Amino acid sequence: MTRIEFIGASESNREGAGADLISDTYRTLNRRLHQGGKFGRHGDDWAADVCRLAEAQGLSDVLDYGCGQGMLAKEVGRLRPGLPVREYDPAIAGKDALPSPADLVVCTDVLEHIEPELLDNVLDHLQTLSRSFLFAVIATRPAKKVLEDGRNAHLIVQPEGWWRPRLAQRFHIVEWRGLEKDFAVVLRALPAA
Repeated sequence: MTRIEFIGASESNREGAGADLISDTYRTLNRRLHQGGKFGRHGDDWAADVCRLAEAQGLSDVLDYGCGQGMLAKEVGRLRPGLPVREYDPAIAGKDALPSPADLVVCTDVLEHIEPELLDNVLDHLQTLSRSFLFAVIATRPAKKVLEDGRNAHLIVQPEGWWRPRLAQRFHIVEWRGLEKDFAVVLRALPAA
């Protein structure tokens, strides 16, 4: 049986987060993928959307949850200097410490990579981190990449209708945009139960 570990957490900083987010085995597989520098490189695709949302809502800080190679932070820094973007990714050394809440949490091309048995924990974590909004993009198709263990890199391949009730349990849906092979949502966190 694979031991599940709370990523980046000591006993003292687990407080309030409440659950496991990733297994040791899966973290190791993802660290190997990220080490090549070709995985987790498309966060900048959504930088203009993030900047528009932050500007329209008067948001003062951003957390890139599952930041990969940090492309979103670089592009937001170019488009909107002065808007801080903090980064969290359990598969990137130095970015794996548990984050604190932010006005806007961005989670693009991440949720489909979560281990299915830990998805509820990750969604709960996102709810506690989102002071105002969560902007997420979720793929609904298999990935081109395959993990070393033979699994498709998208561990959860489900249509939009499968995701909607899971998100609606924790968030008010502000905007839902169906795209060709994924969808983008702007969500406002509901009070935690």
